[in-house]
Amino acid sequence: MIEISDNDLALRAARLYYDDGKTQDEIGDTLGITRWKAGRLLALARDSGIVAISIVESTDTAEVRPLHGITTTDRSRAHGVTDSASLRAFLYGLDAVDAIGLEERAARLATRSIKNDSKRAALDTIIRLIDLTTLEGADTPGKVRSLVRKAILPDPSDPTAPRVAAVCVYPDMVQHAVSALGAHKGDGVTGIGVASVATAFPSGRSTLEIKLADTRYAVSQGATEIDMVIDRGAFLSGDLDTVFNEIVAVHRACGRADGTRAHLKVIFETGELRTYDNIKRASWLAILAGADFIKTSTGKVQPAATLPTTVLMLEVVRDWFTLTGERIGVKPAGGIRQSKDAIRYLVAVAEVAGEEWIDPHLFRFGASSLLNDVLLQRQKMTTGHYSGPDYVTVD
Repeated sequence: MIEISDNDLALRAARLYYDDGKTQDEIGDTLGITRWKAGRLLALARDSGIVAISIVESTDTAEVRPLHGITTTDRSRAHGVTDSASLRAFLYGLDAVDAIGLEERAARLATRSIKNDSKRAALDTIIRLIDLTTLEGADTPGKVRSLVRKAILPDPSDPTAPRVAAVCVYPDMVQHAVSALGAHKGDGVTGIGVASVATAFPSGRSTLEIKLADTRYAVSQGATEIDMVIDRGAFLSGDLDTVFNEIVAVHRACGRADGTRAHLKVIFETGELRTYDNIKRASWLAILAGADFIKTSTGKVQPAATLPTTVLMLEVVRDWFTLTGERIGVKPAGGIRQSKDAIRYLVAVAEVAGEEWIDPHLFRFGASSLLNDVLLQRQKMTTGHYSGPDYVTVD
């Protein structure tokens, strides 16, 4: 009868063999066992279902995924999260969210105002933080090209208006966004990024193989950022391993042949997670699994982004930075349509996480109509009156 310790060794041996390319001799040296036992453990890993080996494309190497347990990351191991039990213990060991206190704090932040002479700078900052988005079934290459033109030059009558951080489109539209951007393409700071939703957006209901193919395709077409959705059904049913492992796998699929990778934003669909405690657990889980950004919503489910939810996520990334010195980004998306609302979010960012987060590398607005309102507000500050409805484009 195989002992549990052999199962643990088998999983470690499989990771060394498939992930790190170690030979059986090297596995033996690493684990302090004989070459013969290393071979026996690899056979055990395959035959007992400890790992699943799937070939995604003929040119890809075999990908190993635990059927039971988690694929650990540097972040998770550094915090003692090495298996299913420790992941659950970590997430359920977090302090409970004081819902009343959180909402009161968000309400207080919403009352903060900025001086009129600072408003123009705030409006320009909002533009620089926007992921200008079109995610409709009726999207066409022409609509994407129009979106890109607006991203590059938001206000044709005022060339001082800054460009947005990124455009966000479906995977099959990435090539058209990249082509239209040309030399303007960049990382959100040096140029305009190309974000692509993936992993069966917005529902997340598909097989992992399809989700990874979705991601790889978008990256191969030139996406600089991937916005993935978590499996909310798995999360709500308590299957934290599946959610964790999918984020790890998508993070790996963001890699490019030259060793660089697209940045990964992880969408929770906070309106479906039901409680602040769930949102907090999802935030920590995503960061441990490798997220570069944590994102509230797809924009397809209500409620989408809310100030209390965003404050909570900002508290998580602040606490992560305090623990590790590493900054993780936050992206509220869906329902932020007016400049006055976006300014409230900026105040929250500065007050909760710190002004360092007011940067396209660390904070984004996922929006389609917000830019229009910001442009109208800028124009009013310049001329003293609002323009007519034809001043800005509607798409």
